Amino acid sequence: SLHLSAAPPAPPPEVTTAARTSLCPVGHRGDGGKMAAAGSLDRSFVELSGAERERPRHFREFTVCSIGTANAVTGAAKYSESAGGFYYGESGKLFSVTRNRFIHWKTSGDTLELVEESLDVNLLNNAVRLKFQNCSVLPGGVYVSETQNHVIILMLTNQTVHRLLLPHPSRMYRSELVVESQMQSIFTDIGKVDFTDPCNYQLIPAVPGISPNSTTSTAWLSSDGEALFALPCASGGIFVLKLPPYDIPGMVSVVELKQSSVMQRLLTGWMPTAIRGDQSPSDRPLSLAVHCVEHDAFIFALCQDHKLRMWSYKEQMCLMVADMLEYVPVKKDLRLTSGTGHKLRLAYSPAMGLYLGIYMHAPKRGQFCIFQLVTTESNRCSLDHISSLFTSQETLIDFALTSTDIWALWHDAENQTVVKYINFEHNVAGQWNPVFMQPLPEEEIVIRGDQDPREIYLQSLFTPGQFTNEALCKALQIFCRGTERNLDLSWSELKKEVTLAVESELQGSVTEYEFSQEAFRNLQQEFWCKFYACCLQYQEALSHPLALHLNPHTNMVCLLKKGYLSFLISSSLVDHLYLLPYENLLTEDETTISDDVDIARDVLCLVKCLRLIGESVTMDMSVIMETSCYNLQSPEKAAEQILEDMITIDVENMMEDICSKLQEIRNPIHAIGLLLREMDYETEVEMEKGFNPAQPLNIRMNLSQLYGSSTAGYIVCRAVHKIASTRFLICRDLLVLQQLLMRLGDAVIWGAGQLFQAQQELLHRTAPLLLSYHLIKWGSECLATDVPLDTVLRLLDVVGLPELVIQLATSAITEAGDDWKSQATLRTCIFKHHLDLGHNSQAYEALTQISDSSRQLDCLRQLVVVLCERSQLQDLVEFPYVNLHNEVVGIIESRARAVDLMTHNYYELLYAFHIYRHNYRKAGTVMFEYGMRLGREVRTLWGLEKQGNCYLAALNCLRLIRPEYAWIVQPASGAVYDRPGASPKRNHDGECTAAPTNRQIEILELEDLEKECSLARIRLTLAQHDPSAVAVAGSASAEEMVTLLVQAGLFDTAISLCQTFKLPLTPVFEGLAFKCIKLQFGGEAAQAEAWAWLAANQLSSVITTKESSATDEAWRLLSTYLERYKVQNNLYHHCVINKLLSHGVPLPNWLINSYKKVDAAELLRLYLNYDLLEEAVDLVSEYVDAVLGKGHQYFGIELSQKILDKLEDYQQKVDKATRDLLYRRTL
Repeated sequence: SLHLSAAPPAPPPEVTTAARTSLCPVGHRGDGGKMAAAGSLDRSFVELSGAERERPRHFREFTVCSIGTANAVTGAAKYSESAGGFYYGESGKLFSVTRNRFIHWKTSGDTLELVEESLDVNLLNNAVRLKFQNCSVLPGGVYVSETQNHVIILMLTNQTVHRLLLPHPSRMYRSELVVESQMQSIFTDIGKVDFTDPCNYQLIPAVPGISPNSTTSTAWLSSDGEALFALPCASGGIFVLKLPPYDIPGMVSVVELKQSSVMQRLLTGWMPTAIRGDQSPSDRPLSLAVHCVEHDAFIFALCQDHKLRMWSYKEQMCLMVADMLEYVPVKKDLRLTSGTGHKLRLAYSPAMGLYLGIYMHAPKRGQFCIFQLVTTESNRCSLDHISSLFTSQETLIDFALTSTDIWALWHDAENQTVVKYINFEHNVAGQWNPVFMQPLPEEEIVIRGDQDPREIYLQSLFTPGQFTNEALCKALQIFCRGTERNLDLSWSELKKEVTLAVESELQGSVTEYEFSQEAFRNLQQEFWCKFYACCLQYQEALSHPLALHLNPHTNMVCLLKKGYLSFLISSSLVDHLYLLPYENLLTEDETTISDDVDIARDVLCLVKCLRLIGESVTMDMSVIMETSCYNLQSPEKAAEQILEDMITIDVENMMEDICSKLQEIRNPIHAIGLLLREMDYETEVEMEKGFNPAQPLNIRMNLSQLYGSSTAGYIVCRAVHKIASTRFLICRDLLVLQQLLMRLGDAVIWGAGQLFQAQQELLHRTAPLLLSYHLIKWGSECLATDVPLDTVLRLLDVVGLPELVIQLATSAITEAGDDWKSQATLRTCIFKHHLDLGHNSQAYEALTQISDSSRQLDCLRQLVVVLCERSQLQDLVEFPYVNLHNEVVGIIESRARAVDLMTHNYYELLYAFHIYRHNYRKAGTVMFEYGMRLGREVRTLWGLEKQGNCYLAALNCLRLIRPEYAWIVQPASGAVYDRPGASPKRNHDGECTAAPTNRQIEILELEDLEKECSLARIRLTLAQHDPSAVAVAGSASAEEMVTLLVQAGLFDTAISLCQTFKLPLTPVFEGLAFKCIKLQFGGEAAQAEAWAWLAANQLSSVITTKESSATDEAWRLLSTYLERYKVQNNLYHHCVINKLLSHGVPLPNWLINSYKKVDAAELLRLYLNYDLLEEAVDLVSEYVDAVLGKGHQYFGIELSQKILDKLEDYQQKVDKATRDLLYRRTL
């Protein structure tokens, strides 16, 4: 069973819990068969990581500058990394604000990282990184104490000592009940700390000076509030540096604890010169520890001469010297060498007193010695030897001591992490209990030919329990050298980034345009393997263990690693037996399993059989069962297939060993039943005495926050996954074993009728249990980052029980209290399932109650999309959307502009939405934008018809508004498309980009919309007359439409459009003139084609007789237009004549006569421009005659009779003068 926290020392009787939960009885009800209680044996533990899917922790950095270290050589002292932890004194009390709360840290070079953790609430601002300028932090040189008001952190570097004063959590949070899901850490206001305050730091004096090769230290807080730091002295012995209380002025003092040479000889005897030498004092401490009493402190020093010395700080004298080699069996070699690697730990219990744990290091072996400090009647101290424990592991990283157990952390010869623990008082055999460590990920990934390398590697990288977020981020950063990437990523975001990075590198390496699929697959596998190897390297580095952290108040055991924190939890009896190494299983005490020795032997033999079967199951066989369970197929058949395969490939006679072990089981049926009963949580559970289900409110509210933090939630999911995985394997092997029993039949001594019972009862109990654990394993693996409540909801969703999800989430809302994040999550869940079930009104109601605006907007977007896809538009339009009106409009507008107009019509939905709310101007704007997009994107006859209807709808909307308000804003250019068939420009999130801020706003009034309606009708007319023009007509402007109409021969329509938009008719006349030219020089085909467009123009009468040709009718149409549409300066005559003359076409007489009347001078200029001199002379001659009165009516010249008389008199005089002149010349 899972225990992250055990019982507090003195809880209320209503909530008393045992330190280790008793197992429920196993076997058939009433048969008296029971397995022993958990407390009667030492169990194995399992490691669970607590940080796989967390984002990389954000550390706030501070630099600690100390006066006097500025000139020190940076990095002069090189120390190994270290770690440690501190638990609050009331961390095991139910009503304490520090319940399940602790601090842990890591040192590396000049850096100290401090983190405060809680398993019940999420702590804010809980991680800080301190950098000590020009100093190196001593390994283990961090000590934490608490007072009623403060948490004091004492820190030691190779040159300085520091005191950091922080507020105690009980002073930051004074409420009796802890109901929040998050609260501030004690490190929140660390930025206000003055690290240069001389009251809280001090340089280590050069005399006596710290021993240059020593790394040990200890520090403590006196009862008077003084901070004391004990360090090895350079000349041997210890010196203690004292800082006065933080709130009382005082002087810093240094006390040296050192024996005189004579006294040292008397106490310790003569030492070899090699140890006593000046450069290596024999009494130089290798490990220091302190035990505080009321007005004194006992300092224990384990020295390199293998002796333990006990000092009284108050008396400044050595109270005891004990030679540790007296307890070492083989000590001859050790006496001649200096001690290295010795370690010292203390453990104090009010009931049992002070225990000392000594680790004596020797090459390739080590020994733990446990002592109890005793005081004689004469107040002399001595050591009572309790136990000596031996170990073969070579490198001890750390060990922890409690009043009953030793926990030890090693690195073995293969550089693997090993953790074990032992009860040093009652374990006579010296058998260490194992901790099953979380293995590193596999070094190589085997990929079958039918598997995609990317999918397999991603599955391996992102399976919970494999790689930490930090390892993946570091590998990603190295893999993408030179590329700036945001590494503050969630688990799902990181997966996308990894995929993108590896695929980008892969694509960048491809130099050939074409290569085989096999070559690409090999290249793909090569790049994924490269990234996987990088991740593996970082994961191995971050998994390096540094220290153990134990909390005796809660039984919490933590393993502090370089990159993350892991928890060690105890295994249940079944899991313990199944996971136990085979050599341990052979020596397992049967009486600790059951009071009945025969039952215990049967269970042990059964577990041994299961272990043999498990070792025989290959990967392919395992896949058979996994696939069968995943597809909800019969596990019995899968077990039968596995047994067949085991028999077929049995090369080591494993089946014979299994059958032989089965013969040792007295009652197989009963033993199997015991295991099944132990794993089946639906059986009756013995409630502990004193437990009251009707807890008081304050207790229930406190319990509601138990393990409520994200860290604890993840650990619970990982623990459930680990338990379910182990139980799944046990059930699988049990099924295979039962299939073997059925095959053996009477070969095994059963007893009458038991074979039938095994087949009918046990087989049918095992299969559902296996499927259940498979479901739990799969679900917990998927939900390793979610809180347990969310886990239950998602599992119910997976198995298809949405009504139950709604019911459970609704009930959970009342328990969430003021936790608005949890409430938002639950209401979002309720909304989703109501919507899936088609409960639209209930879904809308749940949506309106979501307090998180971001989640609410996501749900609103989902509601709009789903109801549109279901065509349930009436509900969508008629929901009131209180305080959500702008949001829903924005969503529909965004969808309208983002999707293809031919698939979903969100514009008409938005139009109905606004009409329903009598917002006619908005409705008109929507339809106008819809029409604009139709013209640009839907290049069909239907699109043009729809465009006209949209403009008419927009026009009708404005006519429903008072005239002074009948206007709309021209839709932004971002709302329509700049190229045919394109989508609106959107960013990578799919949202429409904002329109430029400097865009000029254009207002469209009723008259403008009427023009657009007219233009839309004309577009449709053109498309109906000329289908080839559909592709360009939809988005053409009025000027462009005139050109298109002229090209199509729709001159009447073009003139109407020009008049509507007040455009000149010049293009119309030029176009018609050009058509006349083409007809005049064209053949019969051109003549026949011309009748179609001539008929589309409303001539007074179209003559289709043989005497009248299409050319004649075209000239007649041109003549009609010139007579009908007259303008100042006779511009249209000019442009027609200019067009004809530019193409070398003689001017028709009717055109010449027509233009002579209105502007003979301009006609003369045109003749001269085109070098038509004869026509120009004739025109001038005719004009002179006209001026003189002859044919003046052809030029529009009107002369009065008086002027005519004068001209006649003048002409006579000219004639007479001419005759006289000629006569004189003759003479």
